[in-house]
Amino acid sequence: MTAAGPECSRDPCQRDWSLSCLRNCQTTVALLVFLVPRIALCQAMPTEPLRQESEPVETHTQIQTQIQPLARPGGPTPTVAATQKSVPKAPRSAIIDPNQEILHQTPRIMGILPNFTAVDSNTYLPRLLTGEKFNIAAHDSVDYSSFLLVAALAGKGLYSNTVPAFGTGPAGFRRYYWREFTDQVSGTFFTEAILPTLTHEDPRYYTLGKNGFFKRVSYAVSRSFITRNDRGTNEFNISEIGGNASEAALSNLYYPASERGFGKTTKNFATQMIITAGANVLKEFWPDIRKNVFRMKEEESSPRP
Repeated sequence: MTAAGPECSRDPCQRDWSLSCLRNCQTTVALLVFLVPRIALCQAMPTEPLRQESEPVETHTQIQTQIQPLARPGGPTPTVAATQKSVPKAPRSAIIDPNQEILHQTPRIMGILPNFTAVDSNTYLPRLLTGEKFNIAAHDSVDYSSFLLVAALAGKGLYSNTVPAFGTGPAGFRRYYWREFTDQVSGTFFTEAILPTLTHEDPRYYTLGKNGFFKRVSYAVSRSFITRNDRGTNEFNISEIGGNASEAALSNLYYPASERGFGKTTKNFATQMIITAGANVLKEFWPDIRKNVFRMKEEESSPRP
């Protein structure tokens, strides 16, 4: 009985200790099960932000590398606005073939005939705006050379008594003069400004300057019927033909009855077309005449108003 008492008294302690160890083991296992994934996750998470933070650094480095060549040595890196301001504007004219000779035109032929629509050979020009077309027509109409040309035509009409109803003397000269001037101004604005604006055609004459004499003559004459449009391609010259027809029709309003009617209008129109073709031939060969006949010094560029 005595021996059994102490043995029984130790059994509850051992039992409590065993339960305590079991609980501790369960707690430890639970903590391990809970903490191991957390620890693994915490170890994995720092690598992802570091990779994300390194990307902007690389991008910034690339941008600096791209901008760096634009910076002047020892100077600050230029801004975008400064870079845009440094870009040159497109040139107003350009040479088509550097190996080909350029025949330069002048604003006037022999100082008398207006030549503002003639373009140097082997030269590209951008299209004309509406205001520029009217500006060229205005210069052709009111330039001093235009008044001299009108005076010569009026004097010729007076001398040959082309229209007897105008009379003779200073009064006759005045009648010839203002009608010739009206013919010229109306025809110029019709062919160089009004109709080219409506049809989107280019009223300028582009000098060929190559391929021999007969090729250049045929080209100059053909410009009365073929012209360049604002897109840079060739098309039927509505502006020249329609403009001369409009000028011939308008002249019926201020010429005497003997100079009116369908027959006179048709004759006036045909005369204007022939004059245009002849003027184009003169424009085509004027650079050669200046250089080889008058021995004038070749200009680098032809001045324009």
